[in-house]
Amino acid sequence: MKILYFHQHFSTPKGSAGTRSYEMARRLVKRGHHVTMVCGSYGGGHTGLEQPFEKGRRRGDVDGIDVIEFDLAYSNAAGFASRTMTFMRYALRCIGLVLSEPADLVFATTTPLTAGIPGIAARWLTRKTFVFEVRDLWPELPKAMGVIRNPLILWAMGALEWMSYRSAHRLIGLAPGMVEGIARRGIPEPRIAMIPNGCDLDIFGTASEPWRPQGAEKGDLLAVFAGTHGMANGLDAVLDAAAELRKRGRDDIKILLIGQGKLKPSLQERAAREGLNNVVFGDPVSKTRLSGLMAATDIGLQILADVPAFYYGTSPNKFFDYIAAGLPVLNNYPGWVAGLIEENGCGLAVPPRDPMAFADALEKAAADRAALKEMGKRGRRLAETTFARDRLADQFVDWLEKAQADRR
Repeated sequence: MKILYFHQHFSTPKGSAGTRSYEMARRLVKRGHHVTMVCGSYGGGHTGLEQPFEKGRRRGDVDGIDVIEFDLAYSNAAGFASRTMTFMRYALRCIGLVLSEPADLVFATTTPLTAGIPGIAARWLTRKTFVFEVRDLWPELPKAMGVIRNPLILWAMGALEWMSYRSAHRLIGLAPGMVEGIARRGIPEPRIAMIPNGCDLDIFGTASEPWRPQGAEKGDLLAVFAGTHGMANGLDAVLDAAAELRKRGRDDIKILLIGQGKLKPSLQERAAREGLNNVVFGDPVSKTRLSGLMAATDIGLQILADVPAFYYGTSPNKFFDYIAAGLPVLNNYPGWVAGLIEENGCGLAVPPRDPMAFADALEKAAADRAALKEMGKRGRRLAETTFARDRLADQFVDWLEKAQADRR
């Protein structure tokens, strides 16, 4: 079948952004389907297209995927109004493709929530099959974080969420809390599947040249956070732990924060102001380059702000990258991911807002490197048996094929 796949932040492994849509589209193509991926230009992402834009867009084949990229640059460092305008312009241009591009099925994935708009149009204007993937619960998360407080905006977001769920023939949630959130909106459970983020075993399981950043010596314990530096990530908790380690004189424990985001400058300013020489900042890197870093890292940091909506409502890419690389994981919030770590013995879980417990965990890791390696092996085993990308991609493709079969 012909599939229109809408993901504004699409990226190949050459970028530093998540590659779920790239991997799922490749599996759809392998199964014999034609996929047209529609995206914008995302900071840190790499769509695979290099030619100049013509009339605001460019199009080409990327590993068998027909990619249409709009000249709509997006950065999470931009202000709310600017980001909202970019989201709406993308959604409106996607509606034009729904009306003009031949397709049997339309698939849309958040974020942003406005990704659901072309799916709604596909369902009601062209009667195409619509499958909607939920990566974050809106407006629950921004409301819980206090990012959006205007009641009118929250109402509009809630209405769009409701319309997207109700218009979709089938839905996908990436975490248990997302599936429950969709069901609370009155969607029958047989129409919802949980297909979490997955582990790219071929990227992180192959031999890559190990490397460490300047400032992290060979004998140091190296703890790495690889991801966005934004409000949701709560990276001040890492700096709090670094300050505690500095008090204890543990200069042999280094923390690397690699990525980009709106709060990165303020985090760097704080680290410089407090003399936190045990914290190193790095620019985003491609998945291949990240694989080499993971090969020289001792423990991966899975960090989020202490927001209860996150506990069961996230499916973080970095966690799956860590375990794919055979890294133990240090997690600082309760819920689904902490449960996976504890049940499988593949890392350490500490309570939120507790820099002493965080520092204790890093000291414990530094004191027993052999135990740390065993945790990493158990994490890799979890990646292979439960979260291998091929396994989850098969579920994904089956779900879309069943959605189309049901319509027929």
